[in-house]
Amino acid sequence: MTLADIFRARRRIAPYVRRTPLVGSAWLSDLANADVSLKLESLQISNAFKVRGAYNAVIARLQRGGDRPTKFVTASAGNHGRALAAAAETFKLPLVVFTPADAAVTKLDAIRRHGAELRADARDYDEAEKQAKEYAAQTGADFISPYNDCDVVAGAGTVALEIFEDTPRVETLVVPIGGGGLISGMAVVARAIAPECEVVGVEAAASCPFQTSLGAGRLVEIVPGPTLADGLAGNPDPDTITFDFIRRLVDRIVTVAEADLASAIAGLAEREHLVAEGAGAAAPAAVVGRRIEVSGRRVVVVVSGANIDRRRLVDLLASGTGIVA
Repeated sequence: MTLADIFRARRRIAPYVRRTPLVGSAWLSDLANADVSLKLESLQISNAFKVRGAYNAVIARLQRGGDRPTKFVTASAGNHGRALAAAAETFKLPLVVFTPADAAVTKLDAIRRHGAELRADARDYDEAEKQAKEYAAQTGADFISPYNDCDVVAGAGTVALEIFEDTPRVETLVVPIGGGGLISGMAVVARAIAPECEVVGVEAAASCPFQTSLGAGRLVEIVPGPTLADGLAGNPDPDTITFDFIRRLVDRIVTVAEADLASAIAGLAEREHLVAEGAGAAAPAAVVGRRIEVSGRRVVVVVSGANIDRRRLVDLLASGTGIVA
């Protein structure tokens, strides 16, 4: 994948996505003693960055010609499924989405609203992905991974194009890692445009397959634990393209504790008047929890999604959990 692939993705998806704002955060700047800005993919169409990769994957498949796909299938913790459901609805294509049974209700309701067939009965994301692949093998449906797909990764990389256009002198990018699609695409852009820029990935301590795998020198399977960042939880596909991108292009990976995530969600609401889900708050949590040292640097932190169930958000705010001054 090259920078040209990501520019092509931007042209494809331009009519369907929003150019999201990049805003300074006095709160995080004070905490980090740095110049910290937030890239608000939480304000994206569908309230998560996933719409970029979903639309690029669908449009690219249609543009490549051949037989028109009869059906798409995917696995998702919720946001990719919602985004792909929107893209499938736009182009009048049938879609089946497999998710964990305990995925956020707000995400599941949105998948249904877009007309996709929802199969929300998996134990966790890993099982949902297995079910989706089996369905693809049995029916011939086109499986579109949330991360292990070059078109999805290229679409996600358009986030970084906007960042470097808005603030060319970025010194550190802080990006959440689930399956690794977002950070892979963004790192391709960073290395091409600003090779001196540090790219830092953030995983939940309860589910950190990429940090574990980098330490082992190969992709290894972990046992993911429960986490507020449910969108980041689970193991990547053993053949995922993202591990190589991360190994080559990402400078380091840090992990955040559940208390960091809770503090970041509450702090974004209290200090920035922003709603973020657990996965969406993972990168800010690295600053809140002081998991990275960025003093004196110009930093962009990605807020990747806002699809949190109301009850969970209310409970976090009502408990006063960890709002950092």
